[in-house]
Amino acid sequence: MTAHYSRFRFATAAAVCFAGGVLFASGMDWTKISWAQSTSGNRPTVVRGPASPEGTSTFADIAERVTPGVVAVNTTRSVRPRGNVRARPPQGMEDFLEQFGAPQPRQQRGEGSGFIMTSDGYIVTNNHVVADADQVSITLSDGRVFRARVIGTDSTTDVAVVKIDARGLPTLTIGDDELTRIGEWVLAVGNPLGLDFTVTAGIISAKGRGAEINLPSSGSFTVSDFIQTDAAINPGNSGGPLINMRGEVIGLNSAIASQTGFYSGYGFAIPITLVKNVTDALIKEGRVRLPVMGVSVTRAEPEDAGINGLGRVTGVKVAGFNPADAGPAKAAGIEVGDLIITVDGKPVDRVSSLQRAVRQRRVDDVIPVEVMRFGTKKTFKVRLVEAEAAARVAANPQSPAATSNPASGKLGLSVEPLPAAIATQLRTNGRGVRVSDVSEDGPARDKIFAGSDVVLAVLYPTPRRDIRTVKDLQDVLAGLKDGDYVSLLVQAFDPRDGRTIGERVVNLRVGS
Repeated sequence: MTAHYSRFRFATAAAVCFAGGVLFASGMDWTKISWAQSTSGNRPTVVRGPASPEGTSTFADIAERVTPGVVAVNTTRSVRPRGNVRARPPQGMEDFLEQFGAPQPRQQRGEGSGFIMTSDGYIVTNNHVVADADQVSITLSDGRVFRARVIGTDSTTDVAVVKIDARGLPTLTIGDDELTRIGEWVLAVGNPLGLDFTVTAGIISAKGRGAEINLPSSGSFTVSDFIQTDAAINPGNSGGPLINMRGEVIGLNSAIASQTGFYSGYGFAIPITLVKNVTDALIKEGRVRLPVMGVSVTRAEPEDAGINGLGRVTGVKVAGFNPADAGPAKAAGIEVGDLIITVDGKPVDRVSSLQRAVRQRRVDDVIPVEVMRFGTKKTFKVRLVEAEAAARVAANPQSPAATSNPASGKLGLSVEPLPAAIATQLRTNGRGVRVSDVSEDGPARDKIFAGSDVVLAVLYPTPRRDIRTVKDLQDVLAGLKDGDYVSLLVQAFDPRDGRTIGERVVNLRVGS
């Protein structure tokens, strides 16, 4: 009896210790990877995922249907070491011989994803996956491997098309990203971290993400118009499809926002409508003719909306033209400081929406552009032109850092006469007063900058008045009361060498 009881107590204690050990290991994150074997006996309970919208499929149905149309993209490119400097002793004969001759090129391998557009082998992926590659190979979900040739690439949208010699391939259905809504379920399919044909799920977190993503490869023409998702996207996912609950491609996975370089809950996909326009052009012409309005814009601020009598902040503000003082937008009658509210009949609420509207048209198309100019709505017809390499389109101008010195005045500005040497350098024709201080808590904070900004004119309240002396500006401000709006034409320059940076319109609200 005693022995039996002792064995019972031992078995009970062992079971408790095992259970406690599992809980402890889980709490310490020691059970990240474990076997998932099933045992004979009762069938497990089926746990269903989120309810699927009417007319859609489950995650499993979609994954099974689309995975055959997804591919793995593998690249090699030659990388020549810089100089003969070594951070380590030579490893092997090749390294030893390199010490006495020119550095030899090395092969760098890259991995990405893509999806099949046509049954005869056209495949879409990211430009950054295949750019400068010496060799591209495609692995299908059935294990077949093909050598691919690059048909065309477009760095402005990060889209590329490659081709393999095959027939009867499974293709994916192209959807319409403009019909998707924030909060809808999506799947990301690709080859993250070398894990082939991985499927992850999430929702659409936002649409129309633009310059705030700040991609390292951003250039003058870079189009920033992304779908944001919290579906897990990691290195290797680039070029894979983002799928809606109808099994349609709505985006091309392209980037992640992460301090570590790995998934942090923020992934970004290029809208499929833009991808389709680019891929069609690459297949037909081998290149993309980028249509532009010849205008640079920045996001609208509350003061811009207020001075135009708008009830909410919308539109984008014209900051300049490309080329300077020319281009189709200026020729049509658009002016610096105008608030663009629609393009081609489509509402414009941010830079990315303007880019999207323009990229959906062709070079030489004439499109209506609706602007607000100090409360008056105007419409202009703008003929789109092909971008030139030196142009800057839809970019956010960078401003110098603001000073923290106290200032005075209704706008929180202190100004002084413009030194003759600077006036000559800037060619202001007698106009302008230099900003000497900006108040930390005034309306001009972070909008006008001491030492590098010159106020040239007051555009509103109308009529326009050139500012030639400090008193000219004081006289205009004297007639304003709290809550009134004022629009200033400001010239920026580099105080180190007097180089002109450019003109811009700054809208301010007195007392705010």
